[in-house]
Amino acid sequence: MTGFDIRTAKAADYEEFLALFGGAMMFEMQADDLGRQLFEPERALVAVDSGEIIGTTRALTRDLSVPGAVVPAAHVTAVGVRATHRRRGVMAGLISRQLRDVPEAIAVLWASEPGIYGRFGYGAAAFDVSYEVDLHRVGPPDVRMRPGELSELPVDGAAKQLAPLLRSLQERRPGVSGRSDLYWQKHLEDKPDHRDGKTARRILVHRDETGSIDGYALYRGKLNWESSGPANEVSLEELVALEPAAYRALWQHVLTMDLSAKLGYGYAALDEPVQQLVTTPTALGRRVSESLWVRVTDVARALADRRYAVPVDVVLEVTDELIPANAGRYRLTADGPTAPARCERTEDPADLGLSVTELGAVYLGGRPLAEFAATGRVTEHTPGALATAGAAFGWPILPASIEIF
Repeated sequence: MTGFDIRTAKAADYEEFLALFGGAMMFEMQADDLGRQLFEPERALVAVDSGEIIGTTRALTRDLSVPGAVVPAAHVTAVGVRATHRRRGVMAGLISRQLRDVPEAIAVLWASEPGIYGRFGYGAAAFDVSYEVDLHRVGPPDVRMRPGELSELPVDGAAKQLAPLLRSLQERRPGVSGRSDLYWQKHLEDKPDHRDGKTARRILVHRDETGSIDGYALYRGKLNWESSGPANEVSLEELVALEPAAYRALWQHVLTMDLSAKLGYGYAALDEPVQQLVTTPTALGRRVSESLWVRVTDVARALADRRYAVPVDVVLEVTDELIPANAGRYRLTADGPTAPARCERTEDPADLGLSVTELGAVYLGGRPLAEFAATGRVTEHTPGALATAGAAFGWPILPASIEIF
């Protein structure tokens, strides 16, 4: 790497940082007060050439649900390089330094170019299912006998009522990012010039028989008219439901909107229960892609932070070319899903061998170790260790990330 320096960002870099990343992604990014408040210069890096910013990356301070726990996770975003400085090692320099610097035991990101991040030890740990639902064919069930009621919330004060539900979802499903008050404010921001021709956001809530909110959906509509008549589009942005009645009622509502022909939803899980609620699942129009990528930056701490589905006692030999201090053998022990885990360095012979990339891929419980053993990326040294450890790393509920950050 020559011709540029990497340094920690400064508060005064905010607008130039934003402009560089927006240019790299080919869309306009407007500086505003809320964005400035969320900018953590001490957690952002810039590459500089002749005093000009040519590359960016930042890590957001947020937490993430993992199997059996909610832990701090460096939420990596805004990775960009000026078009005139590509293929010069700028991105590699930024990402490598960032991963060595973050204090959290794991870093996570959504990859705009998935082929890049495996080189740095990230593994695709969760999958995103996008729906493009044909509302004329999907055939949702009749749930008129459901308990509870639906109503809409005004934006003012909504975050305080919705935040506990998101936290409860984190306690159930791995892969869900937490939101501070400022991140909730940003999430519910609804500037007219960002709506792409759609209506203002609706905040739909379900209340149980006691009047408490136990589910919500964020959605918009868009007017569309075809030769055959009205064919409006519904954009479901987020749906969180803690109880089956809330889940059924919210989906029933968005799948039966008057004058509507299509519903789009970009953050479904692989095991999304709505598949059970419709009479024609093929009308959901499912498309699967990687969502959350995980990079383990501190093996012992990361493995001790999560829980394990069954008791386990296994020695893992981990390789890590980027962070040599991570490499070595670790004994992982746990007594089941409710017990704290222990992970310590050991000189005992390894039962399984893998790189930090595979460790990241299985960390959220959504991908089996056996998947990587089939291609030689996980090596079994002790007969039976793969089955035992694979069962322990799995989790009953698949991970899903419900927002791009």
